[in-house]
Amino acid sequence: MNAAATETEKPMFRRILLKLSGEALMGEQTYGIDIKIAQTVAEEIKAVQKLGVEIAIVVGGGNIFRGVSKSAGNMDRASADYIGMLATLMNAVVLQDALEKLDVYTRVMSAIDIPQLAEPFIRRRAVRHLEKQRVVIFAAGTGNPYFTTDSAAALRALEIKAEVIFKATKVDGIYSADPLTNAEATRFETISYREVLEKRLKVMDSSAISLCMENNLPIMVFNMKSGGNIIKAVKGDLKIGTLVGAKS
Repeated sequence: MNAAATETEKPMFRRILLKLSGEALMGEQTYGIDIKIAQTVAEEIKAVQKLGVEIAIVVGGGNIFRGVSKSAGNMDRASADYIGMLATLMNAVVLQDALEKLDVYTRVMSAIDIPQLAEPFIRRRAVRHLEKQRVVIFAAGTGNPYFTTDSAAALRALEIKAEVIFKATKVDGIYSADPLTNAEATRFETISYREVLEKRLKVMDSSAISLCMENNLPIMVFNMKSGGNIIKAVKGDLKIGTLVGAKS
């Protein structure tokens, strides 16, 4: 733990996995990457790291290409998913560049072999990077088609023994319905894994939720657009979002 951290700054978690959607890097654009957004995200990540927290990131690729989207048309699902994996790698390299411009040592680890851009994912090496206070960005999902980056986030979090998954979204937690289209939707402060599955709430896909449930890995869902929310989440502020756990 960083000796300079005061009691009020003391984080609740030692090692976290941050799940970033590709859309989080898109900003107000309709497609692609907003470099200024990447810089803002990098600044927040650096602030969290200064507290002594070990940070791993799984980044999506929906801002560029998503295998199950309309843009995939009638493509073979496996081929479309592999293209989506390449999109996540593009986002990972952009985020790595933004972090390194802030003097944050960063490693991109890919589930598909592309040595010119990223290291191959090796669990022990990833853990060693984290122990050396390097931010590790996991790209290319699980390396397998038919699996989302949500599943990759759950899998990698368990492999590196992260204490929590932080799911950064466009809204401030999990609601009973889509708050963007339903004014009567109510926000949950806490909710169980089973309730998420039974209510079919679109938090993460069911395989990711089930994996977290089986291993009692909590998920914190919060709004990425509100500045400082990552630090608040690390410090255990439940008011900024929804905590998914064993009990509601």
